[in-house]
Amino acid sequence: MISIIVAIADNGVIGDKNSLPWYLPADLKRFAEITKPHTVIMGRKTYESIISRLGKPLPERTNIIITRQNDFKALGCNVVNSIEEALKQPGEEKFVIGGEEIFKICMPYTEKLFITEVHAPIAGDVKFPEFDKSEWEEISREDHDKDEKNQYNYSFVIYERKK
Repeated sequence: MISIIVAIADNGVIGDKNSLPWYLPADLKRFAEITKPHTVIMGRKTYESIISRLGKPLPERTNIIITRQNDFKALGCNVVNSIEEALKQPGEEKFVIGGEEIFKICMPYTEKLFITEVHAPIAGDVKFPEFDKSEWEEISREDHDKDEKNQYNYSFVIYERKK
């Protein structure tokens, strides 16, 4: 199964200058709980953003990087040149984690969306691609107020593609 997991601000922003433009520890915890020990699929820029923050690929997950660069190498990761190659990689459950271009090319293959709605308009240079919500059924929603650790109100929402 292919799923997308992403945090999206009210204005569609998902990133700024190759990083997250907010700090929501609850979202980071949920991301880890959902994606471990599965496969994560990302673009090269998302991989580089993770390396700049963590210094290594995401632990306890198979990391697949999609890039147009034929000579790109990433220690401890599987590097492929297309979504089709990524989908052939081992792993029953795969989570697409970004960025914008990878979300666009993976959307037709996606069966489930795990979205954290960040309830604020946030400045940023990367947006989640538009998608037709009529093709998706909301199956779960948890609303949360901001607190001393999480700087914005947010909701954890799960959508399944309608059959």
